[in-house]
Amino acid sequence: MKGTPFKLKQKLSPEAAKDKAARDLAMAKTPARRRKKAQNQRLGQRSDSDIHHTSNGKVKRTSIKNNRGNFGQGTKNE
Repeated sequence: MKGTPFKLKQKLSPEAAKDKAARDLAMAKTPARRRKKAQNQRLGQRSDSDIHHTSNGKVKRTSIKNNRGNFGQGTKNE
């Protein structure tokens, strides 16, 4: 099911799911991720564009059409 539009839950053992939850939480709390989250909240969500964080800490808005279409490269080879 490579192209399914539904989010499929991973089939993990209870121990593996617990470990993954801990890893995910640790990743979400890194300083870089916290800065990006705060920046997203300040900027707010718009329905006409997506936000991209650049390496120098700036934010670039890109149209949804460009973002979903891989900036003119298409998504067939992803």
